[in-house]
Amino acid sequence: MSKEMKKLLAMNTVSSIIAIYIGLFVNLYLWEQTHSIAELSLYNLSMFVSWGIAFTATAKLLTRFTIRLPLGVSAVCGGIAFAYLQYAHLEPRWLWIIVLGVPIGAMFGFSTAAQNLSIALSGKSSELSPYFAAISIIGQVLSIAVPFIAAKAIDGFGYGGSFALMLVFLTLMLVFSAFMPRMKLPAPQGEAERADHGKFRFRLAFGQPGAKWMLLSMLAAGIFLQFQNLFTLLFTFSVTENKVLIALLNMLYTLSAIGGLWVYRKCRISENRWLWIGAALLAVGFIIVLFRHPIALVASNVLTAVGMFYFTTVWNAQQFRFIKPAGAIRQTSFLVWRENILVATRCVLLVLTFQLSELHGVWFVMIISFTVCCLMLIPLFQHLAFRARGE
Repeated sequence: MSKEMKKLLAMNTVSSIIAIYIGLFVNLYLWEQTHSIAELSLYNLSMFVSWGIAFTATAKLLTRFTIRLPLGVSAVCGGIAFAYLQYAHLEPRWLWIIVLGVPIGAMFGFSTAAQNLSIALSGKSSELSPYFAAISIIGQVLSIAVPFIAAKAIDGFGYGGSFALMLVFLTLMLVFSAFMPRMKLPAPQGEAERADHGKFRFRLAFGQPGAKWMLLSMLAAGIFLQFQNLFTLLFTFSVTENKVLIALLNMLYTLSAIGGLWVYRKCRISENRWLWIGAALLAVGFIIVLFRHPIALVASNVLTAVGMFYFTTVWNAQQFRFIKPAGAIRQTSFLVWRENILVATRCVLLVLTFQLSELHGVWFVMIISFTVCCLMLIPLFQHLAFRARGE
């Protein structure tokens, strides 16, 4: 990988530490107070709406500024979020939850946009798979270390102490942002590019052969990704609320994904087959939770951990490779629309969960069925997208 890609990888590592903590312990913090699925869904809904807005704003900023600015703003938003968790107490509670999601979503949106746009515009096609594989490996290591450290911090100093620890990493992220490559959207070339610069129109994003299939893949992926994101946590919280045990379970899931990585490297099969294998493991993992036994919930998370490694490694690399031949304006438009489509469909899934009070029943089965149908369509859409381009 180039020096610029390595710097992006380092920034991704720092931001992943914060993301893993928020994804696990902020959700647990909310869950412990009321055990309400609707409240977790409301928090995630607020966060993803803010995420989409921040992602689009970053694309606009990068027409004038380098990625250093949105990465710095991302760190500041994270600081605001943890200060809010410690000191703000709003009533009614639903308002407090919605406001909490805004700075957290903005933090993720600014950071994700700065990194993804930089990867698309600067990374070579040959660097994409190694980059996303490296992210997966680093993510697995962090998924073991961060929960244990955070669990010990919470046991020793309470949630307030762990929030303060995250502020240290956010400060590190803010400092590190000043040393990132000076990447921004390239200046427009010619009259046509000047007219479209910074506008991110739909036709620019999906005006190339095969793009309609990528659009359908994104619509399906948002549903599946949000189901996996929310219910993996709820399945774990349903087994235990002991923070050390949660960290141990998280380590089990991580070790399972590392085992999946070993198989991925040993077996020489095509990307599309890995995508199908990942989708199949995820589908089985989602279905077995219907047995409603703690062992089934743990087994579900083991299978989905392996499946998510295969799925995300291939799916992300394919999407970035798909837009690589396009110009900078088309690439940026594609990524802006991609993120907002994923946000919109994630929100659809979250709205469907508002009526859930238990992880069983007819409505829960219908949500699982809908999610599995969306999941199994994604490899097909990806294949059709590349076939439409003659690949």
